[in-house]
Amino acid sequence: MNHADLIRLHGKEKYVEPARHRREKRFSIRTGDVLRDLKLNGRAPAICSALKTRVFLDENALRLVSRTGPPSGQSTTVTYTYEFVSQEKKDRGADRQDSWNRLRGALKDVFAELGGGENYLRNERANFYGPGKDR
Repeated sequence: MNHADLIRLHGKEKYVEPARHRREKRFSIRTGDVLRDLKLNGRAPAICSALKTRVFLDENALRLVSRTGPPSGQSTTVTYTYEFVSQEKKDRGADRQDSWNRLRGALKDVFAELGGGENYLRNERANFYGPGKDR
């Protein structure tokens, strides 16, 4: 298990699951506490990175609400505040992605009738100034 996996597992077991069990809406994780618990001296940047990854957020159904600490964001004083994402919000996000995917293919048939997107653009550029008119 690499450091990132170890940090995410620790965050889940020590912070996420207890907060979920207590039915808290929000909770925080301080980088220095994780560093001390795991004895990862000098690894504050790795801890900061692991605690804000999409992997950590998705596998625990979390949303990162805020980050406090120095501008570098790589210190033992950095504190991340999370909020639990309800299943309904997760489903709404999936629906939004499905809608976007349907929209992306909306003109696929139209461009196919015109010989493809490249051919359509080529014809539009050739006739930009109108028939028989040059720049």
